[in-house]
Amino acid sequence: MATETAAKKTAVGIDIGGTGIKGALVDLDEGTLLTDRVKVATPTGAEPPDVLKAVKEVFARLEVEDSATPLGVAFPAIVKNGRTLSAANVSDKWIGFEAEKFFEDGLGREIHFANDADVAGIAEVRYGAARGKDGLILLTTLGTGIGSALLYDGVLIPNTELGHVQRAEHKHDAEHYAAYSAMEREKLDFPKWAKRLQWYYSYLEFLFSPDLFIVGGGVSKHADEFLPLLDLHTPIVPAVHRNNAGIIGAAALAAPIREALPARTA
Repeated sequence: MATETAAKKTAVGIDIGGTGIKGALVDLDEGTLLTDRVKVATPTGAEPPDVLKAVKEVFARLEVEDSATPLGVAFPAIVKNGRTLSAANVSDKWIGFEAEKFFEDGLGREIHFANDADVAGIAEVRYGAARGKDGLILLTTLGTGIGSALLYDGVLIPNTELGHVQRAEHKHDAEHYAAYSAMEREKLDFPKWAKRLQWYYSYLEFLFSPDLFIVGGGVSKHADEFLPLLDLHTPIVPAVHRNNAGIIGAAALAAPIREALPARTA
């Protein structure tokens, strides 16, 4: 592996999710995976020591021989100054937790640590559907929950957490109602699920007047089954990197973001 990738600018990205933890070695010039994606199940309860053990397993299985290869880690929580301030689909023990230092101590190396949807936004602005686009772009990841990344003229506005907008006169928030997990839990078909997505994206459209919606997460590979059913004023497209965006974006944190951004379109 070291011989094949010696001339490439590379980093490892690890994406921690509510159901799975996955990682790969990434080509930072192209925004592509240089290895097969390694994936393990997120431990039941997702408490810090168990998640760290799973991350160690993913990293070990990647067999990255160069100890200087940067490592980026994406996590499903508000992340500020290395501390996780929320806990979406993981243990409440992550709330107020010094997560970045915990992973650095456990892995014995420096890492780049950020919210999972935010790094997916970085992947799309550097290498995907938001590349070279002006204006306000809103990326959402539809999976166990709903993550969001807000980008203005290529600049990330972090920790938006728009999956947790509240539904008037309802007990649960948007992600409980409209995430892909809701479709699976309630055995909805795509047309029925699309009605929920219609409410969600119409509401975001009203709140932010975006120039583009990007839809990521594993279900985006089935985008032709549900995106055409939505009636919005804003263009809506699937993420180019789909379920790999978290890996690619986490790895991309190892390189200066502004350096890699393309020239703006007219």
